[in-house]
Amino acid sequence: MQDIALEQCLSLRDNKATLVDVRSPGEFKEFTIPGSINIPLFSDEERAEIGTIYKQVSVEAAKERGLEIASAKLPALYKQFRQLDGPIVIYCWRGGMRSRTMATVMTLMGLKPYRLSGGIRSYRRWVQDSLEQYEMNVPCVVLAGHTGTGKTDMLRRLHSEGYPVLDLEELAGHRGSVFGHIGQAPNNQKMFDALLLDRLMQLELDNAAYVLLEAESRRLGKIMLPEFLMRAKQRGIVYDVHLPLPERVSNIVADYEPSKHPEAIREAFARIQRRMHTPGARAVADALRLENYGEAAALMLEHYYDSRYDHASELYDGSVHNIEAANVGEALQIIKKQLSK
Repeated sequence: MQDIALEQCLSLRDNKATLVDVRSPGEFKEFTIPGSINIPLFSDEERAEIGTIYKQVSVEAAKERGLEIASAKLPALYKQFRQLDGPIVIYCWRGGMRSRTMATVMTLMGLKPYRLSGGIRSYRRWVQDSLEQYEMNVPCVVLAGHTGTGKTDMLRRLHSEGYPVLDLEELAGHRGSVFGHIGQAPNNQKMFDALLLDRLMQLELDNAAYVLLEAESRRLGKIMLPEFLMRAKQRGIVYDVHLPLPERVSNIVADYEPSKHPEAIREAFARIQRRMHTPGARAVADALRLENYGEAAALMLEHYYDSRYDHASELYDGSVHNIEAANVGEALQIIKKQLSK
């Protein structure tokens, strides 16, 4: 077993090492180093049990219970580790007992794992410090437009074609609106920050002519975008996309799939219903009750979302280019021509 610093850990990850988070599944789901796999020493329930013993009985009793649980699992854990390719880096929260136990056992069984000194806590501090000091020097090209204009779809198509794209909604696991969590797995701030920094490093923006992103507000679900990103976006060149209303409605229904999430759609609508004029709100509620989702989407655009967007382009300091198109594909072609100039 060899303890390594975070810098070496990340270098090994970039060279195809396997990072193994040995914390519980719940901890892993909440926040992990991007690209890691989870081989937990304790389940969520076992971790809670040991924690209770630690607080209510003694440290020694908690250690004994932990040893009792872990010892029965070691043969199965070794089989999992043995199947991994390349170098292995093991970590837990603080680089403490769980990672030390796992790394020691695997070393005794002939494997040669590394152990991250300071655990994932050291990684979290590095992410925070890096984002606080980050300077977005590359120009931003911002895709804007009313709800339903397919901005995220266009970004993902551009990304698949090799354009430098920063898809903030993907990183957040949230589409940004009150309905944005539906059918998604939203990330918390810690996980978003980690994914954002990881993506920025992958993009190698020092060598890019620009970076493409969507016109998001400061808040995306429960996460907050960093200040450097908001400043860079405000200075950006804006492509303001305009599509016909029926096309936008079709995009919304295809994206959100409301027939699969009827209760979640109604619950989300209830959060904005009080902000709408009564006749419009009542019409949306009736359409949702009848599961006429296209009509409900059109009414929400007319009575709520479009009016909230009308002056959004005034928030930007850079030039604004209007993109008039019949559909997402046509808008995308116009944008690609603009980018090639």
